[in-house]
Amino acid sequence: MTIEVLLVDDHAVVREGYRRLLEQTEDIRVLAEAGNGEDAYRLFCELRPALVVMDISLPRISGIEVTRRMMAREPGARILVFSMHEDVVFASRALAAGARGYIAKSAAPEVLVEAIRRIAAGRSYVDHAMAEKLALQRVGSDPDPVSVLTEREFEVFRLLAQGQPVNEIARILNLTAKTVANHQSALRQKLGVDNAAQLVRLAARHGLIGDVTFRDSAG
Repeated sequence: MTIEVLLVDDHAVVREGYRRLLEQTEDIRVLAEAGNGEDAYRLFCELRPALVVMDISLPRISGIEVTRRMMAREPGARILVFSMHEDVVFASRALAAGARGYIAKSAAPEVLVEAIRRIAAGRSYVDHAMAEKLALQRVGSDPDPVSVLTEREFEVFRLLAQGQPVNEIARILNLTAKTVANHQSALRQKLGVDNAAQLVRLAARHGLIGDVTFRDSAG
């Protein structure tokens, strides 16, 4: 049986490379591609692919948030997160959102193919290095402050660090501006940051953003 895949990555050249890799196999076919979370969710609903290969660092809505929405729509969805992020916080959040697997883009090409086949067969797949990090996180006694943010707080944190104002974050996440402001206050308290600059530095340290100009939407 051919495994029909929806490939989600915001870089067209990267998608083309992965498409060529996957279509060299006899049992995997790239059904469609998406460069952002909104298109990914729309195509997922329209095409019902057997499996989604999902990047995390998408414009506006992150791959983790898209994964959560896909799982809410279709609890049996099979999603493999394939990301440049090798920090355990991303893997743990992706898996908590419902992803069946997580591998880093630094992995060998055959790892991606193996992960797709395993997940399509109803199993899970986390690359060995990340599995070790996840195990160590579970037994650690001093968790990273970012890891204690709720799902919504994490998304608000990421969008604030990108410079999005509260009203725009509310629109992206389908929340009220008041709810976003409440999440903003809670996450700043949990992270121990007092201003926008500290929040941006923390986000950059965790690889959530690159070099950005931040607007403090709370004034």
